[in-house]
Amino acid sequence: MIPEMDLLSYPLLGLLLLILLGAALLAAALSYRQHAPARNKIPRAQRRREVALQQMAALAQRLRQQEPGLDPKPILELSLVQLAQKLQADELSLESVLCSYLEEALKVHQDVNCLTDFLGECEEQLKALKKLKKSERGLLYGVPMSLKDVYDCKGHDSTCGLAQFLEKPAAKDGVAVKVLKAQGAIPFAKTNIPQTLLSFDCSNPIYGQTLNPLNLKKTPGGSSGGEAALLSKRGSILGMGTDTGGSIRLPSSFCGVYGLRTTGNRISYNGIASAMKGKKSVSTVAGPLARDVDSLALCLRALMNEDMHRLDPTVPPMPFREEVYSSTRPLRIGYCESDGYTQPTPSMARAMRLTSGLLQDAGHEIISFSIPRIEYAINQLYKGGLFADGGATLLEKLYVPWDSSVGHGGNGEYQQEFIAKWRSLDLDVLLVPALDPALYIGYPEKAPESISYTTLYNVLDFPVGVVPVTTVTPQDEEELAFYKGYYGDSSDKNFKEAVRGSVGLPVAVQCIGLPWEEELCLRLMKEVETLTKNQREPE
Repeated sequence: MIPEMDLLSYPLLGLLLLILLGAALLAAALSYRQHAPARNKIPRAQRRREVALQQMAALAQRLRQQEPGLDPKPILELSLVQLAQKLQADELSLESVLCSYLEEALKVHQDVNCLTDFLGECEEQLKALKKLKKSERGLLYGVPMSLKDVYDCKGHDSTCGLAQFLEKPAAKDGVAVKVLKAQGAIPFAKTNIPQTLLSFDCSNPIYGQTLNPLNLKKTPGGSSGGEAALLSKRGSILGMGTDTGGSIRLPSSFCGVYGLRTTGNRISYNGIASAMKGKKSVSTVAGPLARDVDSLALCLRALMNEDMHRLDPTVPPMPFREEVYSSTRPLRIGYCESDGYTQPTPSMARAMRLTSGLLQDAGHEIISFSIPRIEYAINQLYKGGLFADGGATLLEKLYVPWDSSVGHGGNGEYQQEFIAKWRSLDLDVLLVPALDPALYIGYPEKAPESISYTTLYNVLDFPVGVVPVTTVTPQDEEELAFYKGYYGDSSDKNFKEAVRGSVGLPVAVQCIGLPWEEELCLRLMKEVETLTKNQREPE
């Protein structure tokens, strides 16, 4: 061992250390220079967004000049089904509807920072729609809608919140966007996401933090947080999101809107950007967000047609099954108040009891159900499947070293075990809690285990919908003081802290079907929506 010394007394050692130090500094300098262009793209992207939103405001102004007496409030209060009917019947002009949503979206953005881009081509699309014969109009004729940042739109970036993906505009629209446009929808804006999408907060270095419009100290959820925030305050009437671990469902429950995670590849994922392509055992899927269940059903009707299969032959040619959605037969509903991994908050448990009681009173059967091997499903299958390469693909995008010790996962056997238990009880659908209320900004990273309620169904690849059913009461808040969690670890403690101060915020439930049974999932969602919509809140 070399004693404490003056390096000059050991010239060879001193020279070696100087060489190593110089090499490290040179490597750091080269790395900085190599990645500086990506960082320099961020201020340019921010300026582009400013210009785009100015163009959005200018279009709204031009449209308003055509109808100076326009009152947007009655338009914004219409459901999607009502709006679509009025547009089909020419009871509303395309200009008045687009103007109303452009103006409202800009107001919402000003409050919560939810928009990333304006799709200026919407003006030309509106003009093209006006030339169609009535017989040529699609199901979404004239309906303005928003898209999560990751949906490819020709000439626009799909950033995933990463500087590396800036200034690489899409060469063409993605398949889902093409189908929606063919059905008459008018995409007009893109919405914010967290960096890499793998967070249920909603912030990135390019466009900043999106806030929950119902409580500005809370997150809107992620990764489809911008969509949910915009829909929550009527800045959009229909949106498209994606879901890897709850990225449609968490924002929906946090912001009090409706969302549907579809079965993998029921909706084409061709033309949707990702920070981590190639995942097999954890499925990322596309799905809609809206303000009621009928809106989700209408969106699926529009998407699930021969155009989708023609543009992407890997999508099965399965049209929307109207007879399943509109059926009135009583359902056998599995009931699971806790997943056994994350203790439900008082409001989550109460929402489940409220909903199951109403369903039972309406003639449906409620059957107790418990999640099999939940720790294995979350720790081995979800985490292992998501980071099966040790996170190398993801960390490559973030320019940081990675640890190859993370294990690989597979889910085929577990899915069959879960389905066998489902079949043994002869269930139609399953009712489980949604994770809520909304967490404080910055807390999702401190309480990551809490998303077990959503991630499980990405492992299973089941269709899942979120329906808001109640709001947090003062009594819920009082009972939260006794919340311990099942493990008592830092994630449990942080989760308790994250959900406090939420009186009045929405609480939802999740409605689950077996793979390819979106229509049955929506059927349960509709039942829950109908039964809970006019319930008085407890004193």
